[in-house]
Amino acid sequence: MAKLVAVDVHDVRFPTSRELHGSDAMNPDPDYSAAYVVLRTSDGPDGHGFAFTIGRGNEVQCAAIRALAPALVGRDVEEICADLGRVYFDLVDDSQFRWLGPEKGLMHMAIGAVVNAVWDLAGRRAGLPVWKLLADLTPEQIVGLVDWRYLRDALTPEEALDLLKEAEPGRAAREERLRTHGLAAYTTTPGWLGYDDETVDRLSRQAVADGFGQIKLKVGRDVEDDRRRLGVARRAVGPDVRIAVDANQCWDVAESVRWVDRLRDFDLWWVEEPTSPDDVLGHAAIRRGIAPIRVATGEHAQNRVIVKQLLQAGAIDVLQPDAARVGGVNENVAILLLAAKFGVPVCPHAGGVGLCELVQHLAMFDEVAVAGHRPDRVVEYVDHLHEHFVDPVRIVAGAYAAPTAPGMSAELLPETLADYRYPDGPVWAGSPAPAGTGGVVGDEGGSGSWPSGVAVGG
Repeated sequence: MAKLVAVDVHDVRFPTSRELHGSDAMNPDPDYSAAYVVLRTSDGPDGHGFAFTIGRGNEVQCAAIRALAPALVGRDVEEICADLGRVYFDLVDDSQFRWLGPEKGLMHMAIGAVVNAVWDLAGRRAGLPVWKLLADLTPEQIVGLVDWRYLRDALTPEEALDLLKEAEPGRAAREERLRTHGLAAYTTTPGWLGYDDETVDRLSRQAVADGFGQIKLKVGRDVEDDRRRLGVARRAVGPDVRIAVDANQCWDVAESVRWVDRLRDFDLWWVEEPTSPDDVLGHAAIRRGIAPIRVATGEHAQNRVIVKQLLQAGAIDVLQPDAARVGGVNENVAILLLAAKFGVPVCPHAGGVGLCELVQHLAMFDEVAVAGHRPDRVVEYVDHLHEHFVDPVRIVAGAYAAPTAPGMSAELLPETLADYRYPDGPVWAGSPAPAGTGGVVGDEGGSGSWPSGVAVGG
């Protein structure tokens, strides 16, 4: 019998702050990072997953994942893959780890990384990409993946089963459409707040040439600066391409409405994360205040309960779940079912490092087996760091092409693990420390994360 024999964890960081990739009003100097986990099996293949962070603190996220290893090592691989809810339920229900949340924060993200690695493992052993593995499950099997605690006042298992059975007859046709046309994407590549006007103009024009029908710009630092940059982008893409904006949580509720009023003449498609991701009633007030401009959020929603409340309160027009924020595939299945019940389109958050690779599987499962085809669904795409993955995303004419390789597309190349290992990989060793830390990476007392002598890394 194949056993899970080890849980390897790697602190992998990319120095994206050096060129301000990923910069926004709340996160001006991110170093895209992965707390990367490999579930080693006695017979192969292995399972790969990660939690996404933006630099400092990635070592803490790694430590949280390592803490889960004793609950995993020694388990029977076939039993894990035969019951793809078991690891999720076991880890979420560990009372002592649960106390650190419950179901939020570092431990919940750690559980998500492990659960996604389990799905990657199951896909590899079945010879299927995870979107297809999910889409081939029966409605009863899909409902069985979900923890229904706290959800039944908004969606019952019986309602979810009816919803999935209603979608079942059209699965084959939607899968064929997906394989032929892909899944529509939008790009945030032109929109980072640290880019100058020439870069915004060039990348916006390139986005249109590449077939994207929507771009997104970061806003929120200075309203006149936002107006100037939006003017550059609107002139570059013309009147028919959608422009969304993302404030990354930087405004209060009333400030959100005032700020968006100043930007109305640029025909905004949605305003993303205008305020705290936990402020359900605040989002509802903003939605009323800026209509008909849409409100989008969800990438920092810490669990399915926050999503439930956003939907119940009529607080959002677009839901943007994150594959690596909540408890992995299982909790995201619950979130997709909730969105389908409330008729809200799911446009997943991506970008980062590897998030595009992960979220495409969730969005394609939603397309085929849950909500069906929706012309208002677009999946975020950012053209950064894909070259580091064994099975990177493929964008064709502004759409995600359906992955065909087994698994969840999460595996990093071995040379990436070696080169970008923090703090002693060649990319980091002896280099300037990340912004705001001082010193030199690897120097005594100047690691950028911990004093000398505190262990980090894989």
